[in-house]
Amino acid sequence: MYPARRLVHRLTACRLPSNGSLPSAKLSRMKLLLLNLSPPEAQSVNAALAGQGFEILEQHSLDVEQVESLQAQVLVTEASPSDLTCCGLIVQLKAREASKGIRILMIVQGGALERARALDLGADDVISSPFDAAEFAARIRAEFRDREPAEELRAKLKEAQQREQLAEMAVETLSGGVVTRKRAWVLPAILALCVLTVVATFITTFSYQKTRKDTLQLKSEVARLSSGVIQQSDLLRRAEQARLALNNATPDAAARASLQAQSDELKKKMAASGGSGDADLRRQLAETQDRLKRIESDGKIAETIVKTYGSSVCLLHVVVEFLDRNTGKPLLLAVDQLGKPLLDGKGMVQLDLDGNGPHLQLDVFGTGFLVRKDGRLLTNHHVAEPWWGNDELKVLIEYGAKPYALSYMAYFPGKAQGFAAKLDRISAQADVATLRLDGTMPPQATLLDLDDHSDASIAGESVVLIGYPTGIEGILARAGSEAAQQIAGTSSNVPQIVSRLAQQNLIRPTTTQGHIGDVLKDKIVYDAATTSGGSGGPLFNHKGKVIGVNFAILNGFGGSNLAVPVRYANELLR
Repeated sequence: MYPARRLVHRLTACRLPSNGSLPSAKLSRMKLLLLNLSPPEAQSVNAALAGQGFEILEQHSLDVEQVESLQAQVLVTEASPSDLTCCGLIVQLKAREASKGIRILMIVQGGALERARALDLGADDVISSPFDAAEFAARIRAEFRDREPAEELRAKLKEAQQREQLAEMAVETLSGGVVTRKRAWVLPAILALCVLTVVATFITTFSYQKTRKDTLQLKSEVARLSSGVIQQSDLLRRAEQARLALNNATPDAAARASLQAQSDELKKKMAASGGSGDADLRRQLAETQDRLKRIESDGKIAETIVKTYGSSVCLLHVVVEFLDRNTGKPLLLAVDQLGKPLLDGKGMVQLDLDGNGPHLQLDVFGTGFLVRKDGRLLTNHHVAEPWWGNDELKVLIEYGAKPYALSYMAYFPGKAQGFAAKLDRISAQADVATLRLDGTMPPQATLLDLDDHSDASIAGESVVLIGYPTGIEGILARAGSEAAQQIAGTSSNVPQIVSRLAQQNLIRPTTTQGHIGDVLKDKIVYDAATTSGGSGGPLFNHKGKVIGVNFAILNGFGGSNLAVPVRYANELLR
């Protein structure tokens, strides 16, 4: 969201004519793409935008490259509760640098629940059909206005990059080949000096800020990673945040209540109109009741899946340590004579290679699930090796830290003890890996069945996701404030907390439901809610078969989560 002050300034500077259209000076570059609209919606949109001066294109079944080639600034598309195929295209457009600036307005059939879902799928704005023509046109104009600040920012970034290139060229001009011709070198050298003088301040400031930023980021990373001393208040605070996140991540009951209220209201309107109501009221009531039945049916499927397979989905606790790349010694926390971590003036912990301090450790939590009788678990590569593809750890590694997994522990629901595991295999093609349990399998474990057939994953069908979002913070949140206080307050480190959670039978996965938005070659897009810690969780279809391994959440798009298709896992298991 852009600053309100700046938006008000733009609205004031761009006064609208009495007919509500935009000034003619900007119309030449206002291109609008209508994509996959039904004939009635396309007719309504064209009627609403008639006389506005937009260049309007109508297309169907375009891929992301084709959309980019049309160079439209605003895209209008349509979705219904049973058809979310637009979701995959939206995700791809918002993820690519060349197309992320395209503003997307989605038309939906339904009320507040459907509009909220469309926003979660990544739309910039949403409107219900049927819509008021004047309001629709105003929303389109707002989308064109809202994209201007982002475009200006991109232009400034490009200008800064060009300045940096000029600085490099100036340095190259001064450092090589200026004495080969005694006369010809004078003017270029003077010009180069002028350029260098202009950019010198820029280079110095940029270098200083980058170095200072790296140093502060490193210190911040060390402070965040260190787990030698558990701050009870901080852990409980994060548990409370997890409680709120989990409440927001389970919208099924709220959706059911909203639809029931909508159904009751429609029945009242029909009764007031004589018992039958008009055709539009009957259509809305039928659609609402159909969605209610679908939610209830999905709920029964999810209940069966959890009852059958929930005990085989485990919480994975991975402990990562770090070695100094030059000496091979473990990185330690610097401590004083009393064993307390040494802090600098800004409260950041310090590192050491020689001393009595605890090892610098990172506790990572993810999800895994049993797939073979020999104790093999499926999870993500980035869970098995948490530093893989991790931008937060990149700085620490660049400063000479070498990470390695010290231990793997798998905690299954209903089991008082964790099961030690070791790394088995890592896929070279996708974000999946296998771990193997040491020793015996958990008693009464049910192996999860993987289905990689093409008809197992179909856009629009319901899915169920099981996992441990937010890790131990989420488990503490579900345990309740009193239990969380008692466990966290009497434990001195993270392994103790996890062990006590297992002993009290508090380690249980959460379940969320949703629908498949799109099925791509290397990923499944779906909207079942999850968050960090849910990585590695199994994604079930409505038949109770695992079709994917959850691996990513797209920031800014709460309803756009990604799973690795299980064919990559099958290749790894073979």
